[in-house]
Amino acid sequence: MKKVYVALAVDFIHPGHLNIISVARELGDVTIGLLTDKAIASYKRLPILTYEQRKTIVENIKGVKEVVPQETAEYTKNLKRIKPDYIVHGDNWRSGILKEIRENVISTIAEWGGELIEPAFTPGFSAREINKSLLEVGTTADIRRGRLNRLLNAKKLVRVLEAHNGLSALVVEKTQVKENEVVREFDGLWISSLTDSTAKGKPDIELVDFTSRLNTINEILEVTVKPLIIDGDTGGRPEHFSYMVRTFERLGVSAVIIEDKKGPKKNSLFGTDVRQTRASIEEFTQKIKIGKKAQVTDDFMIIARIESLILKTGMDDALKRAEAYINAGADGIMIHSKSREPDEILEFCRKYSEFDRRVPLVVVPTTYNRITEEELLENEVNLLIYANHLLRSAYPAMVKTAESILKNHRSFEAGDLCMPIKDIITLIPGGE
Repeated sequence: MKKVYVALAVDFIHPGHLNIISVARELGDVTIGLLTDKAIASYKRLPILTYEQRKTIVENIKGVKEVVPQETAEYTKNLKRIKPDYIVHGDNWRSGILKEIRENVISTIAEWGGELIEPAFTPGFSAREINKSLLEVGTTADIRRGRLNRLLNAKKLVRVLEAHNGLSALVVEKTQVKENEVVREFDGLWISSLTDSTAKGKPDIELVDFTSRLNTINEILEVTVKPLIIDGDTGGRPEHFSYMVRTFERLGVSAVIIEDKKGPKKNSLFGTDVRQTRASIEEFTQKIKIGKKAQVTDDFMIIARIESLILKTGMDDALKRAEAYINAGADGIMIHSKSREPDEILEFCRKYSEFDRRVPLVVVPTTYNRITEEELLENEVNLLIYANHLLRSAYPAMVKTAESILKNHRSFEAGDLCMPIKDIITLIPGGE
């Protein structure tokens, strides 16, 4: 029998996939190169189903002899190993982001006389539209909770943006831009105690109680499917932190970040301008251990936030704490800075990269905001949080509209600052 190779991402099976496989099995024994999470995340959104779940589906399709992992969007490694007589792919990859991959496939299989077969693309089945429909259905706590871990394993840099209510969460969930045929979007959501408090008109001093914060979290969970990271401030008293972990985990939150301070909270960006009390390494590692013991699943992450650079206690202190927190079981390390230049953050990154044992490294470039994602990636940062930008941009826009109405004694001039009323009515599905 001839050998036939078909590469699939296949988050779901539709008639277009079945048509491709049907054509392939008429040519010989079919091997499916199933793209891994990492391969898919290199050019589009992480699939809803895990690799193993997708593999189980594809293995049970009539005519499939074998399923092998395809570790990259490129086929070359698998093709040179298998040397198939035929490659089967729909004709929809002759333009766009996959065009170059197609050309590489043709040149590779030419080495042994392989042939590319391109059945006509099956109309009426758009992966993007089906994905959109799946997102409207929603997700479950178990699926959502594990997505951050999957993203960190699949992507070199995970990009997260702040949300403070349901509407801002929809902005994070749906906003996309296309650059050179590659779709860029945010991978997850961050609920900051600063923006949550500010949106409620309260100071960021842990004044907003846990129940009120849970209301905001639930608002956001109801309208999104992307993973959610929560700012847990200091985590509260150790016995309270264990309850926090269990509650977040049950809701489907992916991670909580807690800072190594104690006592009445002041926002970190005040630095040493206000009194801030550090927890000792022993106190904070004990809190991490209590949190890890409380969690039920392996998916939930406790990320330790280090305030050494904020409080001017030095790089050595930051590194010492990072090592201790990792040994205590922290699933990630967030290094914080209020400097306007990224130098101290990059120094920490370089020294952190020399650790024998590392966990994902998280940064929040609020003040040192000239640094690019590419520079952070070069310095082995794994998770990037844009921590407060939607709220900070919304407030000036609302003030400008309010001032326009007051100055002009009417709302006509403010019209250009606002969405059309029809658009706001239909913004949310079901509002028609």
